[in-house]
Amino acid sequence: MATGIISVGFHLTGHDSLSALLLTVAGLLWLLLAAAFATTLLHDRARWQALAANPPALTAVAATCVLGTRLALAGWRTAAGVLLALAVVVWPALLVSVMRHWKRPAPGAAFLVCVATQAIAVLAATLAATNGDWLAWCALAAFGAGIVLYGEALARFDFRQVLTGAGDQWISAGAIAISALAGSKLTALPLWSSGAHSVLRTTTFVLLALDFAGYAILAVCEVYRPRPRYDIRRWSTVFPLGMTAVASLSTATAGHVPGLHGPGVVLLWVAAAVWLITFVGLLRDQAAVVPRAGGKDGPLGGSRRSG
Repeated sequence: MATGIISVGFHLTGHDSLSALLLTVAGLLWLLLAAAFATTLLHDRARWQALAANPPALTAVAATCVLGTRLALAGWRTAAGVLLALAVVVWPALLVSVMRHWKRPAPGAAFLVCVATQAIAVLAATLAATNGDWLAWCALAAFGAGIVLYGEALARFDFRQVLTGAGDQWISAGAIAISALAGSKLTALPLWSSGAHSVLRTTTFVLLALDFAGYAILAVCEVYRPRPRYDIRRWSTVFPLGMTAVASLSTATAGHVPGLHGPGVVLLWVAAAVWLITFVGLLRDQAAVVPRAGGKDGPLGGSRRSG
């Protein structure tokens, strides 16, 4: 998700080589994770059901749609359509499973119910430009459902996570950002009448303003209470940063507000820098696994981490 959305951002700003590189990385990661998803579903149904009960399972839907959106922008619309169909098939089962097991208070990952739904709206609206009005109406329905689901997640969110979260608290802003992106994609479609177009445009601006506010609050909290250690949930920070940038760039075009383009470019490079820092943290964390696991006592010598 994080890699895919930054690839989209670089595509929108004309950095095609960087965009293609990140698209390749995102595609390979998607294939790897899709294989793991399918293998678990086919061979370990109990574990799959346990994993499907948690909000992070919905990253399967969101990541598929983000990759599909980037492919659509590259002109590979058939492949993007296949990914959209796959996401729509998987989304209801995962959404119902997650909502049946929701607890209070919830971490930032709870907002993935909105992210996954709005990711479908974004991809459907992107494809609607050339594939018919019916996709636009489907995108509009997903857009509305995503906003409702955001409210449901917000009602369960543990606001202490803003100061104590390990990274996924940023999804609270990322969910608004992808909602604004979906709104901008819908606004850009010629289907809507002047009144409907104005409502979509205004809604998109409101969502983007709320996203900026959430982004600022979370950034201040990071400075106030730094959490520099690498955690896998930091990838949930990178995605909202990139999504805010892309939402700004898309809204600048769809809403005819060129003044948003500059901030969008700045935010994109911020997201790319955080992506790189997080990637280095991942490599260091993985490199440390081998010596911790092997230890000087050896695998049979009782090392604390050898198990």
